[in-house]
Amino acid sequence: MKPDRLNAFTDGVIAIIITIMVLEIRLPHEPTFRGFMTMAPFLAIYALAFANIGLFWNNHHHMFQGVKRIDGRVLWANLFLLFWLSLVPFEIRWMGEAGIVALPVAAYGGVLMMAAVAYLLLERTLIAAEGEQSNVDAATGSRLKEWVSFTSYAIAFAAAFLSPWLSIAIYVAVALLWIIPDRRFERGLQRSGAHPT
Repeated sequence: MKPDRLNAFTDGVIAIIITIMVLEIRLPHEPTFRGFMTMAPFLAIYALAFANIGLFWNNHHHMFQGVKRIDGRVLWANLFLLFWLSLVPFEIRWMGEAGIVALPVAAYGGVLMMAAVAYLLLERTLIAAEGEQSNVDAATGSRLKEWVSFTSYAIAFAAAFLSPWLSIAIYVAVALLWIIPDRRFERGLQRSGAHPT
């Protein structure tokens, strides 16, 4: 399979995930400002989840710009990432119905933590598939932001049982950390003379 086909499949799955998230938004019970304000917490949760899905998709795109070869391990690692991302609509619905309480907020952090693990695994399998000539390996360099994100998700998971709002603040902080896309791969391609797609 060519990397372009894997990218197209990933784009399709992520589009479906976002569509499901949108369908989870319920209309206010009354057509007033007060009715709209009752939806405000859920809309904020939706915005955070949308941002997180977008950040994973964006960084996936940047990482695959220089990929020339994939194998079965890459396919499974990519599916593992998509599995965790596909749970986000369930998580935001749970938070939307239960409110900002410990277990749903912790579970959201657990999903993000596992998605971060899956992303790192995908990175490693891409490097293994391409061997010594791997553009991903050449571009990866420091994984500081990735490890800060994973650690923050783990802290937020535990903190949810003490203060769910603290966990939400940590999730927002990690999203802001990644708001500027991961440019390591573009810089690596420029150094190697390849052209990003």
